[in-house]
Amino acid sequence: MNKMEKKDKIYVAGHRGLVGSAIVRSLKRQGYENIIVRTHKELELTDQAAVRAFFEEEQPEIVVLAAAKVGGINANNTAPADFAYDNMQMQCNVIKCSHDYHVKKLLFLGSTCIYPRMAPQPIPESALLTGPLEETNEAYAIAKIAGLEMCRFFKRQYGDDFISCMPTNLYGPYDNYDLSGSHVMPAMIRKFHEAKISGAPSVELWGTGNPLREFLYVDDMADACVYLLEHYSGEQHVNIGTGRELTIRQLAELVKRTVGYEGEIVWNKNMPDGTPRKLTDVSKLHEIGWMHKTELEEGVKLAYDWFRENVKDARL
Repeated sequence: MNKMEKKDKIYVAGHRGLVGSAIVRSLKRQGYENIIVRTHKELELTDQAAVRAFFEEEQPEIVVLAAAKVGGINANNTAPADFAYDNMQMQCNVIKCSHDYHVKKLLFLGSTCIYPRMAPQPIPESALLTGPLEETNEAYAIAKIAGLEMCRFFKRQYGDDFISCMPTNLYGPYDNYDLSGSHVMPAMIRKFHEAKISGAPSVELWGTGNPLREFLYVDDMADACVYLLEHYSGEQHVNIGTGRELTIRQLAELVKRTVGYEGEIVWNKNMPDGTPRKLTDVSKLHEIGWMHKTELEEGVKLAYDWFRENVKDARL
């Protein structure tokens, strides 16, 4: 295992997103100051020549690949080719350059949507590629599977210290609150907040409210990522989550209560639910030595406080 040092030059791809910004915060909290970042305008990760020129110039020693084209059910359903192509292209460029320019450690971030729609619950890492995927995010999932398998193949063929992790559903500062592409938690926070401000009598949410989901506060996820960079070099990807779940209906009630909205919730049962249940088996992560710290009620309050204070700058 290549040991991380505080002076290492660390490139965090996707530093402005929910995941990448949290990883930058976590690295800085833990004394890693030599962090390099590029905005989307400064470096287009789907451009192979541009990525190669960046690696040639900067020579990063550690790479965290948190950049991705992401979105909820609606976005994935309407633009599957874009989700597949853009994510595969980014991954291929960064992973290959990390090998060619002798990066000593790379962490690739996947998503639990890589697992089969009807995977055993809680989902162990071994469930990968054992059944059909959920159709509503199939393109994104296939791209992410390709990325983590590529890390495994570079490790196997060349001995590169490339590792992968699979975070569960994340939420927190710098989340995407654009309702056309947001995930369930930020969508609920925005909808309830705006309904409270406008005095709307009801809020419409998609589906039945019955699916079960697990949620992890993004700063906990970031701390887990740094922990894995420091302590893990295995070929197997590692789930990052809490190992706890609740229904979307229960989540809606929690967010509604946190926001202080007093109207009704209307469930639009003509809209899709997505995967019926998605809970990660986090026993491997616990064995490596890490557990989450932020429970859901506290995390939702932190997320709502951030949204309220940053609504002018949030991705709406």
